[in-house]
Amino acid sequence: MQARDIAVTLPTVTTRDPVADAVRVMAVGRLPGLIVVDTAGRPSTVLPGTQVLRLAIPSPYQEDPALCRAIDEAHADLFWQELGDRTVGDCLPRQRPKPVTIPQHATLLEVAALMARQHSPLVAVVDAAGLLIGAITLERLLTCLAISGSG
Repeated sequence: MQARDIAVTLPTVTTRDPVADAVRVMAVGRLPGLIVVDTAGRPSTVLPGTQVLRLAIPSPYQEDPALCRAIDEAHADLFWQELGDRTVGDCLPRQRPKPVTIPQHATLLEVAALMARQHSPLVAVVDAAGLLIGAITLERLLTCLAISGSG
């Protein structure tokens, strides 16, 4: 089997999308992360769920755990409302890591090795031009491997 054989269409986001919307897309779709695409449909970054969550946490709280402890429980539950109109692009690091992509003709072993090496539960599958054709989640990969290995 090749990557394109098990790739599925998942919702994507752009750098212009509000962070709150990106988190909702991930939550509603029960996705392990998000693929951020450019205007041409090429993956610009692939964010594991923990990194999507990081987008939603205001920087001061990320940089100083003591600050988190200083906030009472009632207000700590409302950090989500501090997002305002911040976009995905506003929250991404300046030096973005190379997106976790795999060519559509890659084998499942190549997909598994890439996921393990990059610590990413989500891989973008691209065509020869680098355009997104689908995605493979860790769950989908493991399911396909288990089914194909069971004879």
